[in-house]
Amino acid sequence: MSQTYFPSLQDVNKAKLTLNEILTSTPLSDNLNLSDQFGAKIMLKREDLQIVRSYKIRGAYNKIKSLSQEQRDKGIVCASAGNHAQGVAYSCQRLGIYGKIYMPVTTPRQKIKQVQMFGKNYIETVLFGDTYDAASAEAKKDCEENHKTFIHPFDDPLIIEGQATVALEIIQQASCPIDYVFVPIGGGGLISGVGSYFQQLSPTTKIIGVEPAGAPSMKTSLEAGHVVDLDEINKFVDGAAVKRVGDLPFEVSKQVVDDIVLVPEGHVCTKILDLYNQDAIVVEPAGALSIAALDYYADKIKGKNVVCIVSGSNNDITRTEEIKERSLLFEGLKHYFIIRFPNRPGALRDFVQLVLGPRDDITHFEYSKKTSRETGPAFVGIELADKHDFDALVERMVENGFLYEYVNEKPNLFQYLI
Repeated sequence: MSQTYFPSLQDVNKAKLTLNEILTSTPLSDNLNLSDQFGAKIMLKREDLQIVRSYKIRGAYNKIKSLSQEQRDKGIVCASAGNHAQGVAYSCQRLGIYGKIYMPVTTPRQKIKQVQMFGKNYIETVLFGDTYDAASAEAKKDCEENHKTFIHPFDDPLIIEGQATVALEIIQQASCPIDYVFVPIGGGGLISGVGSYFQQLSPTTKIIGVEPAGAPSMKTSLEAGHVVDLDEINKFVDGAAVKRVGDLPFEVSKQVVDDIVLVPEGHVCTKILDLYNQDAIVVEPAGALSIAALDYYADKIKGKNVVCIVSGSNNDITRTEEIKERSLLFEGLKHYFIIRFPNRPGALRDFVQLVLGPRDDITHFEYSKKTSRETGPAFVGIELADKHDFDALVERMVENGFLYEYVNEKPNLFQYLI
């Protein structure tokens, strides 16, 4: 496929007709809380309500439905530990095509079960390697040796055109002109599809991409002028954390993306909790990206019509405590110290009475008494009600003779202890 590729309206409309066989349009709903907060009309495109709980079914089904009978008979292969795998699995089950999905050995059991549930007897899951890259390499090797078709998660015209149907629906559903669309970015299939469609039908709409700060693959590539392989990424926002964006999505994104916002992972966690507590919306980390980005555009979107694409809701409940912890750390409400307590009776009582503020809470405490030493180190976690109370807390520690080491600012030690 030439690098001059650009999704046409005709191809996206064709993809929509294909998807009408299995999908209905997801809602474009006003969000009153966000609209009041930002003084704008904030609408959420609820791809979290898709049948496989993410937009990935659009591209997967559009691609797999296009295969020839010979390709179908030989079977398909993909590599994914997340939403793409579920979209492929459901497509195989609906079309009666046998597929093999390669996933890293480290994939949570919950995700493996979801893939098997959607694919039923038409899917075989293969656990291989410790990373996505290892699983993907093995999947491509299988394709070459057995002449199967590889279903790429984002670097394929039919995948991009399937994802572009999100934009088609937004334009059909909106009762007003759209000023901004905030789009999460992983490999780039969604934003290249959405951006290209808006450019042709609503060229004044600003397309704002959103990436996790720990995986800025598209922003880095656009700034460099070519696709860049990142050496390392933070994988927490797993639905949008890739080391390399697709070649086709990159070429299209160069033409259609107006800006990219990088959102810290802790901020994403705060938005996940806000959406659940305020709107009863359950999202995965990637699904909260677009909404988290609003905070960085607060001045520009005031009085505007804004759409945020909520890309998915495949969140593992076992991650809840980690999400809460990351949010508290980002908001400046959770702090960890190694504190050297005097090795005498009443030292902890003095710390509680003299150092802790009236709204501070000890949430973690580890201590082993060292009888032959004057002081004993304790690992202490303290949660504040207000981040502005931190300086006063530290001042009281110093005033009362408690020696401490602040762990939050020491990444290696922090990761080892927490």
